[in-house]
Amino acid sequence: MREVDVSYVTEAIRDLSIEANYYLPEDVMSALKEAREREESEAGAAALDMIIENAETAAGEKMPICQDTGSAVVFLEVGQDVHFTGGDLVEAVNEGVRQGYEEGYLRKSMTVDPFKRDNTGDNTPAIIYTDIVPGEQVKITLAPKGGGSENMSVARGLTPADGMEGVKDFVVDVVDKAGSNPCPPIIVGVGVGSTFDKAAQLAKKSLLRPVGAPHSADHIAQLEKETLEAVNNLGIGPQGLGGKTTALAVHIEPHSSHIASLLAAVNIQCHAARHSETVI
Repeated sequence: MREVDVSYVTEAIRDLSIEANYYLPEDVMSALKEAREREESEAGAAALDMIIENAETAAGEKMPICQDTGSAVVFLEVGQDVHFTGGDLVEAVNEGVRQGYEEGYLRKSMTVDPFKRDNTGDNTPAIIYTDIVPGEQVKITLAPKGGGSENMSVARGLTPADGMEGVKDFVVDVVDKAGSNPCPPIIVGVGVGSTFDKAAQLAKKSLLRPVGAPHSADHIAQLEKETLEAVNNLGIGPQGLGGKTTALAVHIEPHSSHIASLLAAVNIQCHAARHSETVI
C-alpha cells in the first residue's frame, strides 16, 4: 500500500492546467503540419498556416492557445494499491484547477447552474473520470475542452442491424451538420457499444490517443480509415474555408454491447486538441 497525499494531486492539476492550455502536444502539431503539406485549397492552407503560427506563438509567449480555455476534464487512473491521505480527492482536483486557472490567467468558463448562468469564478468544478487500475501509481490527464466543439457532439441509439456502415454514416452526418462551428480541422472521437453514458465517455477518452494512431483491432482501424476519408470528402476544410482537411483523425473506441443495442457517440475536438499528463 502506497500513501499519496492529495496535495500532490493539487500541485499536478495546477501545473497541467497551465501546460495543457499553453502548449499543443507534439503529435497534434505534427498532424497539422502534415495536413498543411497536403492541403490543396489556397484558403484552407492559409488557415492552417495561421493555426500553426498561433500555436507556436502561444508556446513561445507562454499564453493560452485559445481564448476558450475550456472545461477542465480530468482522467484519473488510480492504482488499487494507492491510499489517498490529507483530504478529499475531488476537492484536491478542484483546488488544482482553481489554482492553475488563476495563476495561468486562464478564462473561467464554468457556471454554477446551467440555466441561471452565474460563473463559478474559478473554472471549477472539474469533470472527473476515475479508473481503478493495478499498481500503486496515479496517472493524471487533464484535457481542457472548449465549448464550441463540445456543443457539436451527439449521441444516438442505432440498431445492431445498422452495423459498421451505420456508424460511419452517423459520424459523417454529425460532422457535416457541425460544419465550421467546431473550428476544423477536427479530431473525431467515437464511442460505440455499451450504454448511452459509457459510449459518450469512450468518445471523449479516444481523443487522448496520439493523433491518427489506429485502433489495435483491424476491423476498427479500417472503419476509422474509411470514416476519415468520408469526412474529408465533405470539403468543409480548415476553419470551414474549404479543402481536404476537415479532420486530422477519427478515433473509434468500441465496447461490449447489449444484444438489442448499438449505442454510438461522437465527441468532436477542435484543432486545439489540448491535453497534458503526469504520473505521481
